[in-house]
Amino acid sequence: MSSRLHVLLVDDHTVVRMGFRLLLQTTPDIVVAGEADSGEQALELYAALRPDVVVMDITMPGMGGIEAVRRLVSFDRDARVLALSAHEDASHPRRVLKAGACGYLSKRGAAEALVQAIRDVAAGRIALDPLIAQRLHAGEEAGATVLARLSEREFEAFLGLARGQSVQQLAEAMQLSASTVGTYLYNIKQKLGLQNQAEMTLLAVREGLIEP
Repeated sequence: MSSRLHVLLVDDHTVVRMGFRLLLQTTPDIVVAGEADSGEQALELYAALRPDVVVMDITMPGMGGIEAVRRLVSFDRDARVLALSAHEDASHPRRVLKAGACGYLSKRGAAEALVQAIRDVAAGRIALDPLIAQRLHAGEEAGATVLARLSEREFEAFLGLARGQSVQQLAEAMQLSASTVGTYLYNIKQKLGLQNQAEMTLLAVREGLIEP
């Protein structure tokens, strides 16, 4: 039986997956068993490949990475998922760790950090980007309690709307009907006490979710 760690790469950007694959190919104890470009495909491949670790981007079209993590862990409670994201706020890692991920790294981190994080997650340890861990521990996000009122899909819709996407654009990106996204928009306004998209943008900027 091979002692190498089998990894499933999940990211909707082909170039990103290629970069990860090339990096891991130089690591003698890790092999890329498969690649997926969506959460839906990741679920299918996981069942077929049963990798040791899933490296999952959390911001993807369709169900998205956080929901994919939740479904993976529901399917196999021993699934080990390392979440990757360009987001360095505390809200995203809080949500994906709550969904069942074993670690969270920023895509801006060093290549060596990814390799070690895969090993840590495979060994049953939690792998966190040091800066993210500090923010989680310190509870720096003043808006975390407010944003926690949103469901995962509402949170995803909130980010898209805060970035200026229209309901129709967001519906296409999330692969949902415009009426469903409209319902999310209504719920977001009610839960957060906001009046319009401009106020969503201000809140997202204040909480470090998007660049000003």
